[in-house]
Amino acid sequence: MPIKEERIELRLPAESAGQRLDQVLADLLRDFSRSRIQSWAKEGRVAVDGIPRRPRDKVLGGERVEIQALFEEEVECRPQAIGLNLVHQDAAILVIDKPVGLVVHPAAGNPDGTLQNALLHFDPELIHLPRAGIVHRLDKETSGLLVVARTPAAHRHLVEQLQAREIHREYRAVAQGVMTAGGTVDEPLGRHPSQRTKMAVVRSGKPAVTHYRVLERFKAHTYLMVKLETGRTHQIRVHMAHIRFPLIGDPAYGGRLRIPAGASDSLAETLRRFKRQALHAHRLGLHHPLTGEWLEWESPLPKDMRQLLDELQIDAELPKR
Repeated sequence: MPIKEERIELRLPAESAGQRLDQVLADLLRDFSRSRIQSWAKEGRVAVDGIPRRPRDKVLGGERVEIQALFEEEVECRPQAIGLNLVHQDAAILVIDKPVGLVVHPAAGNPDGTLQNALLHFDPELIHLPRAGIVHRLDKETSGLLVVARTPAAHRHLVEQLQAREIHREYRAVAQGVMTAGGTVDEPLGRHPSQRTKMAVVRSGKPAVTHYRVLERFKAHTYLMVKLETGRTHQIRVHMAHIRFPLIGDPAYGGRLRIPAGASDSLAETLRRFKRQALHAHRLGLHHPLTGEWLEWESPLPKDMRQLLDELQIDAELPKR
């Protein structure tokens, strides 16, 4: 969604002395949640008498507070007849295999034609749930599985599972460079300090943990299995770029196109035409909100990623020029 920035100035009441900063601001700014205020403070966007402060800092009362508020613009969402690839459906949840190119939520640049529009057409009752029951998202150009709640109780249960890191999310990805082994990236993520539509590893960011394992190595690329502990925006893409193995085709974090020396003409052309991040949400597992039963689903690789891997395998078998 597009990012909107707004400057807020206020003076703390004298009776707030001794209270936490985030608590006082949440009481004064009822339009914003306490968690949102906390995230602004952690990003250095809340200054008390000109000095950035942490959410837990105590206030004296009477101070002047300046907030550089950052939030997503809301866009009205209407039902639209858009086909859904339903992997599972019952009274509590839907599991959807999202294709490449489908936006999950409406935004100013994509006001309609989204998964949320499609869900409201499929089940009009979803209008009563936040974001039509969507509890986690995939980027527009990332394909694969996501779960949608159909009732308030199911929504609460799934959100609790996400927060407790109990939902299993496994991805397939193709990275630039040859990895010697798998590993874990444990680096906090937040908004990029100067490019506000991007994310970055920043010390003031939210905790983010990504595990990766090598599935296959090629001459200049690596096929990976990636598991998420947390689900931050662009997490896999940013973490892989941070360790200098960006995903093939990533327009935001992949850098310039790299054609390996000695690559076959066919592979070179495939790499030039691969214009989205090579990332697919392959497996999803969770406890069913009603029964508690553990369920898992898998989604096969989309055609473009299968073709990319085929070309990489063929090229790996060719003798060096």
